[in-house]
Parts: sequence; structure tokens; C-alpha cells
Amino acid sequence: MDIISKLYGPFFNIENWKLVIESGSDWLVILSLALIECLLSVDNAIVLAAQTKVLPTKEEQEKSLFYGLWGAYVFRFLIIGIGTYLINFWEIKVVGAGYLLYLSLAHFYHIYHPVAKKKKGKGKRLLPLFWSVVVSIELMDIVFSIDSVLASLAISSNPVIVLIGGMIGILCMRGIAEIIIKLMEIIPELEVMAYALIGLIAVKLFISIPMIDIEIPAPLFAGVVLLAIIVTFIVNRVRR
Repeated sequence: MDIISKLYGPFFNIENWKLVIESGSDWLVILSLALIECLLSVDNAIVLAAQTKVLPTKEEQEKSLFYGLWGAYVFRFLIIGIGTYLINFWEIKVVGAGYLLYLSLAHFYHIYHPVAKKKKGKGKRLLPLFWSVVVSIELMDIVFSIDSVLASLAISSNPVIVLIGGMIGILCMRGIAEIIIKLMEIIPELEVMAYALIGLIAVKLFISIPMIDIEIPAPLFAGVVLLAIIVTFIVNRVRR
């Protein structure tokens, strides 16, 4: 109980929240964290858009993002509490990278083996398709929260500031995911591009583990994503 109180006590300190809310300088930090969250969440938005695309209706896609949003807030709260220990959890990055690589390779495998995809669809699922997508979203939220929380804690050690900044950033990231989903409906080639980027994200996540310790700067990766989208638009126009 003492450890839990030490990790999560600041969240329930009314005076701490009051000081943050009333401080202009703290709000500048919060806005900075929100911008960083949006930048770091380019990866997450791509994965979310690709995962929700498998759901048959627009209503289910939006509903899964809504559930994922609140789940992300809960996990972010828990992860911030143990933020100082996250650097030791490189295993989570390995598992996350493996899962993302599986998503990417499985998508391209099914493109060239449509019969195998059809047979797979007839198999039994542990969960209905909708809830399988929601669970996948939450798992990825946990993985991607690590980088965001560590970056945020490096700027501010106040968990309340980090939590508020993260919540704003997550909301913005969900908006980015919805934009990508809408673009996928207009330009089908974006789905192929998304899964190719998911494979790249898997590599990016894996090489960031301490034993390799290669970090691809968020602005650089955002530039790669932008370039990939531009190329996809060009390919779509040429095919027309």
C-alpha cells in the first residue's frame, strides 16, 4: 500500500491539482506535452486507423475508437504512476514490435493469398471481431504510451502535469486516426501504405530497446509518414 500511495498519491492531492490549474507556466508545459504527444502518436494513429478499418461499419469503427480513447486514459494514468520504472520494461517494446510486424506481414500475406484469408475468417475467434479490435487498440496504447510518458517525464516530474498533457494529446491523436480512416475510404491505396508503415514502426520500436539503442527522431519519422502519404496520393492519381 505504501508503494501504491507513493506512485499514485500525487494524483489525488487536491492542492497539487489546484497549483497546476492556477499556474500559467504549468499550462505552457502542458501545451508543450500535448504537442509532443501528438507528434509521438503518429505511429499510434496509423496503427489505430489500420486496425479499425477491418470493422464492417462506420459506427463500429467510431465506437471502437471511443472505447480505445477511455481505455487509453486509464492505462496512461497507470503507466505514469510507474513512469520511473518504465525504462526497465524493454521487453514490452519487443513484444509490441513483434505484434506490429505480425500485423504488417499478415496483411500482405492475405493480399497474395485471398483463399487463406477466407478460410481464416471462418475460424473461431476467442472474442467477437469488434472486441478483438478494441483489445488490440488497448494493447498498442500500452506499448506506445511508454515513449510518450518517458518523454513527458523528462520535461516535467509533476505527474498531474504529465497526465493532463497526455490526455489532451491522446484526444488529438484519436482525431488524427479518424482523419486517416476517412482518407482510406477515399484512397484505398492508403491501407497498403499504412501496413507498410506498421512494419517500419515495428523496426523503429525494436531498435529503440537498450541493447540496440537507436532512436529515430519523431520529427524525422513524421516526415517519412508525410512523404509516404504524398507518394500514395500520386500513385492513386496515376491509376485513375
